[in-house]
Amino acid sequence: MDSLLKHMVDMTGHRDHAMLDISVVAAVQELAAATQTRVLSISTIGTRQYVRVRATVSAGGAAHVEDLHDNSTPGEPLDAYPDLAACLARHDTSTEACGPGCTRTLWLPIWFGEKADTCLEIVREAPFPAATIHMVAGIVGVYRNFQNLLDYSERDSLTGLLNRKTFEDQLARMLQCPAEPEPPLPGQLERRCNQGEEKGWLAVVDVDHFKMVNDTFGHLYGDEVLILIANQLQASFRAQDRVFRFGGEEFVVLLRSTTLENARRIIDRFRANVETYRFPQVGRVTVSIGFVSISPYDSPVVTLGHADQALYYAKTHGRNQVCHYNALVEHGLLQTMTSNDTAEFF
Repeated sequence: MDSLLKHMVDMTGHRDHAMLDISVVAAVQELAAATQTRVLSISTIGTRQYVRVRATVSAGGAAHVEDLHDNSTPGEPLDAYPDLAACLARHDTSTEACGPGCTRTLWLPIWFGEKADTCLEIVREAPFPAATIHMVAGIVGVYRNFQNLLDYSERDSLTGLLNRKTFEDQLARMLQCPAEPEPPLPGQLERRCNQGEEKGWLAVVDVDHFKMVNDTFGHLYGDEVLILIANQLQASFRAQDRVFRFGGEEFVVLLRSTTLENARRIIDRFRANVETYRFPQVGRVTVSIGFVSISPYDSPVVTLGHADQALYYAKTHGRNQVCHYNALVEHGLLQTMTSNDTAEFF
């Protein structure tokens, strides 16, 4: 009982999804005497579902988060887990399978209404006693409720997008990528980005003439425009990208590992989707976008500032367009921005 209470206190003391995942696999691993425990993400891309390991712990090892930056594949097809797939199809709360050598695997999907995008997987060498399943189910219930609280605290109340206070942490994780060959020297122009090099990207989106929308149609229609643009953002960007509402009519997108050509194509696809959409009552709305590559040598303040410079250029040179900061600097259309990295931006 003391060990269970200790794990419960540890789980509910975190304000971060990754640390919560680590706590739950560590707790279940010990209390279920398991050989391996994992947190799995379940995602849907098109008509297919995929499984990706989010956190894991094995007997004798330490719990750890899996590499969140490797987004070259969406994970394994759910078809590779037929028992789990059947469990999800039935909307069951758990299912147990017997593998080679009588190894037992227990899956416990974390249901939020009709959707389960997280699952706990527990493997042990012997059958699961009823008391163990009951205890683990209780831990899963606490995990689900606390995960829901974290989700709520990280979301914008109007659009449902991630909010501004989660941005710095997400960007910091993206900065934990392999370093570039060498940082630019002080006073030098930004280096030309290799078209085929995969990087992270930050894009700042601003709704054109949004004050006019509010003044002409009222704030209720203005809010509806923001909600519909948020929907377009979620539909236009990839599952591995992260979309934030920064406040007012401004949004920020973090694109994970892709080339400049793909980043520009994805961002401009969103811009075009907004331009061709007909907003109720309001009609045509457009957006301006500035984007920049994410470098481990730049602080979040500098990175966001560069994207803002590109956005300002787009707004002052016709709107309804996508501008790449690095390209603007290379062509002499922007000057590199100096910034006090110690400024409290967030």
